[in-house]
Amino acid sequence: MPLVTGKELLTKADKGGYAVGAFNCNNMEIIQAIVAAAEAEEAPVIIQASQGAIKYAGLDYIVGLVKTAAQKSKAPIALHLDHGTSFNQVVQCIRSGFTSVMIDGSKLPLEENIALTKKVVEMAQAVGVSTEAEIGKIGGTEDDISVTDKEAMLSDPEEAGIFVRETGVDSIAIAIGTAHGQYKFEPQLDFERLAKIRSLINIPIVMHGSSGVSDQDVQKAISLGVSKVNIDTNIREAFVKGVREVVMNNPKEIDPRKILGPAREAMTAIVREKIRIFGSSQKA
Repeated sequence: MPLVTGKELLTKADKGGYAVGAFNCNNMEIIQAIVAAAEAEEAPVIIQASQGAIKYAGLDYIVGLVKTAAQKSKAPIALHLDHGTSFNQVVQCIRSGFTSVMIDGSKLPLEENIALTKKVVEMAQAVGVSTEAEIGKIGGTEDDISVTDKEAMLSDPEEAGIFVRETGVDSIAIAIGTAHGQYKFEPQLDFERLAKIRSLINIPIVMHGSSGVSDQDVQKAISLGVSKVNIDTNIREAFVKGVREVVMNNPKEIDPRKILGPAREAMTAIVREKIRIFGSSQKA
C-alpha cells in the first residue's frame, strides 16, 4: 500500500492506548527486516532515516527502497525524517517523498525553536506531511547530533504546552531521562514529568532513546501518553551480532547473502519483539 503519514498512525495510537514503533534504517536489509516484522505482527510502523542514514545510503536510495517495500506490504508504513536540522533539509526530504518530518530545534532558545518549528509546520501541512519537533535536550549521540550529560535537560511541562500551542506541530519529542545510543547505566525516567506534560497537551508524545529502556518502563510511558517509540541501537546490535556469528562460525564465507541474511532475520526478530511490547501488534 502507499506510504501513509505519521499523523495518521499516531492519532490512532493515541486514541487506542498503544505506541507505534519508529525504527531507524541504514540499508536494504534493515528496511526489509522492519517491513517483514510489521507484516508478521500485522502492525503499523514508521521507518526513519537520520542524518547519518541519508549520508550513507543516499536520499533517493532510502526513499526508493522504502516506497518499494511499502507498495508490496499490507502494513501501513510512514517514512519519517529523524532529527532534521534545517528547514532546507526538511524541504528536500518532503520533495523526495517523505510523509513525516522532524525538525530538531531543541538546542535553540525556546523562542527560536518555536519560530523554526512553526515555519516547518506551515510548509509541511500545506502539502499533507506530518510533523514532529523536540523540546528539551535528549542526551547521548545519534549520528551527527550529540548532547552531553551536562547539556541534557528535561523538558519543562509549561514550555511544552506553550510550544505545542504556538507551533501547531503534530507530535512532540520530550526529554524525560532517556538517551540516544547505548546506556552506561539504567535510565531513570521521570514519569511524573511525562504525566504533567500529557495533561497540558493534546498531541501524541514521542520517546527517543528507547533501546536501553526496560520493557516495563516503556509500557508505563505508553500508558501515560507516549504514542511513538524510537528504536535504533537495538537494531544495530542485532545486525552486528548476526553478522559476527556467521563470520566467526564460517570465516571463509564470502557470499554477502549468507552473511547478511541471518543478520536480517535477527533484526526482524527484535522489531517483532518491540512491536508486541508497544502494543501495536494486530493494529494494522
